[in-house]
Amino acid sequence: MSTLVKIRQHQQALSQCRLCPNMVPPVIIGEAVASEILLIGQAPGDREGELGRPFAWTAGKTLFKWFESIGVNEADFRRQVYMAAVCRCFPGKNPGGGDRVPDKTEIKNCSRWLEQEIELLQPKLIIPVGKLAISQYLPVAKLVDVIGQSFSQEIYGVKTQLIPLPHPSGASTWHRMSPGRELLAQALELLAAHKSWGRLKAFS
Repeated sequence: MSTLVKIRQHQQALSQCRLCPNMVPPVIIGEAVASEILLIGQAPGDREGELGRPFAWTAGKTLFKWFESIGVNEADFRRQVYMAAVCRCFPGKNPGGGDRVPDKTEIKNCSRWLEQEIELLQPKLIIPVGKLAISQYLPVAKLVDVIGQSFSQEIYGVKTQLIPLPHPSGASTWHRMSPGRELLAQALELLAAHKSWGRLKAFS
């Protein structure tokens, strides 16, 4: 059975997941693509369910501007990169406003899907976006400790390279001010120089 067929079967099972009672379905899933690059976000926002794809709203516009600046536009990225997240359903809103952060049980429930995806894809490059995603694989007290760097890791038995990015949320000013702005530029330079990104550009 080909990797792509396995990914499609995996996504079919994932789409039926209802393990977390406080999460708001539907499950948000990216393209079924056998990619050597894996992007991991935090969790969908309230508009992704309506639009049916990850990073479909304001944060996505910023994220894809970053990627376009290093040679890959949104359509090509979505078609060629597997897009996942720490949690795949919208967590809902906090009573005081803003999106709720998934709790430890929800993160653990959803981690089984991400583990399967890493085992299926055997990614050479993982791009964790935002502190929650980064912290699943790297100790991160502050973003300045990890953004602008590349990390060799073994995750679920797969040797890979991690290049973290800050979250492109409009509510965050980190990536628009020093030193975040300069560290983001360094991270994008590292992405652009990675062999997997070079292959991505070649087919864009």
